[in-house]
Amino acid sequence: MSSSTTPVQLFLLGRTLMKIGEEALPDLPPGADTHRVGTRAALVVLSDLLGHPDTSVSAIAVRTGLPQSQVSGAVARLKDAGFIVTAPDPADGRRQLIRRAPQVSGRVSEVRASRIDDALATALGTDDPGRLREVADALDVLARHLTPEAAGRLRS
Repeated sequence: MSSSTTPVQLFLLGRTLMKIGEEALPDLPPGADTHRVGTRAALVVLSDLLGHPDTSVSAIAVRTGLPQSQVSGAVARLKDAGFIVTAPDPADGRRQLIRRAPQVSGRVSEVRASRIDDALATALGTDDPGRLREVADALDVLARHLTPEAAGRLRS
């Protein structure tokens, strides 16, 4: 099997999908510090953390390729939003270990409950139910197979 999709088309598709995802995410609460780190960095860090619990900022930076300062900012933002918690590393008191929060915060519930329907319709420029269903079904297949773990297999 060979795809007719080129690497450039795939890259641009990925960028479009990120923009649709960003548009579909619920707005941050008033007063949230949006300048500390962007949504993309926070989602990359969260994705890495879900596959590597009890990890450190430096380990996330190595695995994701993000600068340590960006990872630190993302960790602070995710902690403020209630997605993660930190605790001192028993092996090195200077380092913090990061893990998913044991309880689901209001923000986590809000993000998990959000859907892409409106953002997808806007991006496609249509409200045709058949076309929206076709694209949504294709996205469901991609999301099922092209997980963060799949992206992790590409990193050397």
